[in-house]
Parts: sequence; structure tokens; C-alpha cells
Amino acid sequence: MVKDLSVLFGGRVLFDRVNFQINDRDRIGLVGPNGAGKTTLFRVITNTHTPDQGDIKRLKGLRLGYLPQEALDVPNKELITWVLDVTPGAAQLKRQIQRCETDLEQETDPDVQTELGQRLSHLYTELDHLDTIYSPHEAERILLGLGFSIDDLHRPLPELSGGWRMRAALARLLFEQPDALLLDEPTNHLDVPSVHWLDEYLARFDRALVLVCHDREFLNRHINRVISLEEEGLATYTGNYDQYLKIREQEERIAEGKAKKQERMVKQAEKFIERFRAKATKARQAQSKLKLLDKMELVETFKKRKTIHFSFPEAPPSGRNVITMEGVSKAFGERRLYHDLNLRALRGERVAIVGPNGSGKTTLLRILAGELEPDAGTVTKGHNVIMSYYAQHHADRLNPHASVLEEVGRALPNAGVGFIRNVCGSFLFSGDDVEKSVGVLSGGEKARVALARLLVAPGNLMLMDEPTNHLDLMSSEVLIDALAKYDGTLIFVSHNHSFVNRLSTKIWSIEEGGIEEFPGNLNDYFFHMQAREDAAAEAEADTPDQMAAAEQKAKHSREARKEARRLEAQRRQKFSGVVAPLKKELKDLENRIERLETRQKEVSALLSDPDVFSDPGRSQPLLKEYDETKTQTEKLLKRWEEAQISLEEAESQLNAKFEDQ
Repeated sequence: MVKDLSVLFGGRVLFDRVNFQINDRDRIGLVGPNGAGKTTLFRVITNTHTPDQGDIKRLKGLRLGYLPQEALDVPNKELITWVLDVTPGAAQLKRQIQRCETDLEQETDPDVQTELGQRLSHLYTELDHLDTIYSPHEAERILLGLGFSIDDLHRPLPELSGGWRMRAALARLLFEQPDALLLDEPTNHLDVPSVHWLDEYLARFDRALVLVCHDREFLNRHINRVISLEEEGLATYTGNYDQYLKIREQEERIAEGKAKKQERMVKQAEKFIERFRAKATKARQAQSKLKLLDKMELVETFKKRKTIHFSFPEAPPSGRNVITMEGVSKAFGERRLYHDLNLRALRGERVAIVGPNGSGKTTLLRILAGELEPDAGTVTKGHNVIMSYYAQHHADRLNPHASVLEEVGRALPNAGVGFIRNVCGSFLFSGDDVEKSVGVLSGGEKARVALARLLVAPGNLMLMDEPTNHLDLMSSEVLIDALAKYDGTLIFVSHNHSFVNRLSTKIWSIEEGGIEEFPGNLNDYFFHMQAREDAAAEAEADTPDQMAAAEQKAKHSREARKEARRLEAQRRQKFSGVVAPLKKELKDLENRIERLETRQKEVSALLSDPDVFSDPGRSQPLLKEYDETKTQTEKLLKRWEEAQISLEEAESQLNAKFEDQ
């Protein structure tokens, strides 16, 4: 529980007496622009940053797991050993075993030896139990799922790059199975296959989760509550990110409507005061209205959150064949990335390059961009193709001594200062900010400068390497919207599922030195891959021995199904008396909530009509009804959550009893 939390950072108030609570099995999305304080809030919760005011109360024995964004210092240990070391209580047990064995070697009294032997046996039993829950096999499964190879398991940690160290830290965290998992941009250092694996892992994770993520689809799938760091302070919402945006939009409309109504009332009162203050017959009424104005609490509209906003200019037309690779090969020493590649991107296509880290995605983009020569083969641009390239390393290549204005202007030297200033403003560099030296900017700010350079001269073929890295969620969404309207050809690398799904028309999948094309977006690609795995599994079952084994397995399966049906009948009978009333209560609550939310939408639509707002006789009852409906909805949602918890506990207890029989 966070109570009355206040945090100052660099003379700026990040949090002012905020309160919220993280409950068991909560799945919370923490959202807000870069610099709003998301990482600071994580640090406060995990006791790595001391707040200026307030209390953080934790349950006794609560195990918090936190994955920060920045790279970590790691010990000089093997990867698998470091992951296994996090097993809760294992280190203490091993120390006790070592002391007990030392005492046993030195003890000469038979009775004491017997006691020590029993104690040692008990300690080894506890350690075996821990090894069952936190098995080396599970650690290997997590590491392989996050993209490590079998050979990597015994590599010393200091040999890993910063990105792979972050993967190792994530693996260690997942293996620990904490009571509450705090993840700050966990997909930043992952490739598409690893993000897909983490996606499935978190779907099964049944404990508290607080997630910061710039991938909208990923975030939506894993949260049912939002804590939003707004300009006016911290706010909480029920639902996923999409539902939060809808509720926030409704709140803004209602607040604006109330503010406009109050503004009209104030103007009318001021006119009355000004007109009748000097008249004896009206002076008392004028003074009364003046006092009313002084006491009136102003309705504040929501402060608009600053985010990047831009659109790409119309791209000049190109030929149908935009870029072609013929017989391209590339190797680094004995490590061959590509051999005899033959690929083609056509006008208007949006090609996503996917594959594990280290498979050569960035290398392929650099070859297409002409930054890197292939060992063999040719890369040919089509007629009237004008290429631009956004790469992660380009942000590091910006001139650190140049101002933001100068650096963006270098991309279009013939443009006027006013135009360049407007472009900088679109990327949140305004006023004196445009005179800042690039060298003092944060990673996110440098990424925005690199994107601004791309905007002023995008051409009709854009190559982009992880463009959403260092951008917050709303900025990522703005970039996706802009690229969706871009009428040129796009070839890109991104681990952001939402980015790939909304933009790609074709997938280039890197597989063992080659590239295979798949039509569609990332969801279509996963469907193709799953169908391929299923077909391979069926083919393996076609040998005589495997068919016989399958037949025997089917026989056992039929018997198991028969027994399962009998047990299931018993289960249903036991469940019906306890669970059915709880499910009925949940259903009733859901129906009532749905009716209230429907009415809220109807009232909101009426309030958005200027004619209704201008008539106090119609608007006042509607505003009152909206507030009452919202309050009732919140109460019912709380009751629904309590009923849901009761249902889960009842089912869990009944399942446990059933399994013990």
C-alpha cells in the first residue's frame, strides 16, 4: 500500500500525496509519458529510492521482483548458476548443510552424531523439495525461451552484452517466482520470438503484476487495471489500456462541459453585477452574486498531455520494384549470416524483418541501406527510389556539440528556420529547448531528434530499426498512426507486436542463413508457424512403431477419459452447491454494471450536445445522474472484484479437496 506519497526530483514535483494499493493477483499497467515518474515510482516501491514524504506498507515476507530498464552489474558467475542462486532459501539451507557436515566430521559422541545425521537428512529433504519447485530444468526452459542457446548456459555473465544481461536478469526474476512482479519495459531487449514466449509466460503468471510497456497490444493482454500518471496527478482506472483511453476521453468531455457551463454562469453573474451594482433596488442581489463568485470552486479541465505529433509528407512516386537483392551473401569470419538471398520489396509494401537476436536483422537493413557491402550478390534500387534510414546507432552518431535545431536542419539544409522549428516542436522541442546541445539529451530525446531528421526528408523508401525504442506508449502510437498513412515503401525491424501487426503486409523471417517470406502481419506469421509445427508433429507419428505407441496411448487415453468423466461428475455435484450461487451473483453484478455503463454513455452523449448544456434545466439533472451512475458503477465493480476473489478461493479449496481424495 502506498499512502500519501510525495516525491521531488530536480526541483520538480513528481508525486504529491498520492495513494494506491497493489493487491494479490492485480495486473496493473503503469502509463505516462517519459519523465512522468514511472521508473521513480518503481524504485520507491522497491526501497531503492527514498520518498520525500509518505509510507510504503508491505505484507510481511512479501517477495518483490523488479526488472529495471538500465543494464545491471553482474557477478563473475556462469549464467545458469546465477539464475539458480536466486532460489528462495537455498543459500541459507546450503550454509546450514555445510555447518552440519563440518560438525558431524568433528563430533565423536555417538548420540550427538545421530542427532546431527538426522538434522542433515532433514536439511537435504528441504533442499530436495526446493529443487523440485525451483528445478534446473525450469531455469533452462526460461533461459531458452528468452533466446539463450544451450551453449550460453555456462557462459560467464561478464561476457554478455548489456542487452543479454537484461535478458539474464529477466530470466532470474521469472525463475524466482516473486509474489509481485514489477517490469519496466521488459520487451526492450527482446526479439519477436522472445517477446512471444514472454507473452505466453505472463498469461499464465497468477500473481501480482505491474507493467510498463510501450507495446499497446502486449500491455492490453496482460492488465485489467491502469495507474496513470496524468498532468493533474495520479489516477486509477479499471480495465485495460484501450478501456482507460475511452474512460479518459469521456472524463475530459464532461470536465470541459462543466467548465464551459460554469464560464457562462460566471459571465452572466459578472454582467449582472456590473449593471446593477449602483442601483439601490438591485445592489443587495449584486453583492450576493459577488460573494457567490468568490466562493465558487473553479472547474478545471484536464491538462493536455504533451506528446509528439506529426505526419509524413506525400512520398514521390517510385517504380514498382523498389529494392531487389540477388544472390546476396554475408559472413563475419566463420559465422555465415546469409547465403544466396533473393528478395524483392514492391511499391507500397510494408515488410517486417523478424528473427532471433544475432540472426542478422540489423545487418540486413545496413546492406539494404548501403552502409555495409555484401560478400557476394547485388542490391539494386528501383526507378526514382529515394531512401531514408533510421537506425538505433544513428542516435549515437548525432553531433553532440550541435544544437537540436542545427542537427535537425542538417537533414534539409535548404529549409527555412521557421519550418525546422515547427518540426522540432512536433517532437516536443520548443522554445529554448531547440538550443540545447545534443550531447546533454537523454536517450529518448536523442531518438526524437533522429526521428525529426527522418521526418523532414523521408523519401519513398524508409528503412527503420527498432524505431519505438526509447519512446513512451503514446509516442509509439503516434508514430504508428503516422506510418500507417505514409504512402511510400517501409522495411523495418521491431519487437513491438502492436507496431508490426498494425503496419506489416509481409514478413521476412530469418531462418538458418536464409529468409522465408510470409504474407500478412505478425499474427498471421505466428499462425503459419503453428500450422507448420502441427504438421511436423503429425508427420512424426506416421512410422509403424510410433503408430503402435499412439494406439496404446489412445487406449489408455480412453480409459483415462472414462475415469475423468466419473470424477468430473463428482466435481460438478460438489461445485454446484457452493460455486453456483457465487457465479449467479457475479452474473447479476455484471448485468447491472453493463446497464449502468450503457446509461453513462447515453448521458455522456446527451451532455456533449451544446443545446443540452446551454439549458440548465436539462443539463443539471443529467450531470447529477452521470455522477451518481459513475459512483454506483464503481461500487458494483468493487463488489464484483470481491465476489470474483470469493469464487476463485472457493474453486481452489474445492479443487484441493477433490485432488486429495
